[in-house]
Amino acid sequence: MKETGSEPAGAMQDLENWINDVSVDKRPVFTAFNATFDWMFVTYYFHRFLGRNPFRISRLDIKAYYMGKFGTTWAGTAKNNMDKKFLSGRKHTHNALDDAIEQAKIFRKLLEYDSKHAPPA
Repeated sequence: MKETGSEPAGAMQDLENWINDVSVDKRPVFTAFNATFDWMFVTYYFHRFLGRNPFRISRLDIKAYYMGKFGTTWAGTAKNNMDKKFLSGRKHTHNALDDAIEQAKIFRKLLEYDSKHAPPA
């Protein structure tokens, strides 16, 4: 259904099933680059179409994580201000799947970064 998409209820059920499959015996945490923005849509759709949100209230903001890890300002967390080694190298398309992959790559790099390195300027 690439051209037409999926019905929201089915799409949200599929997403919840995937979340449950990959987070067996662990609490899932919604993680996004500017989680406060993306959270609005995700939680609305889960509650509107399923009556629940598998993330409950667990979310983590990649920008805030970067800010805390490197002691930068909020402005310093914009992608054009971040140390380039953490960027995904992917073109930012505003396509939901592309955005999710891009954000996952950024967060993985941040998690794997050796804290013994000097923080980015």
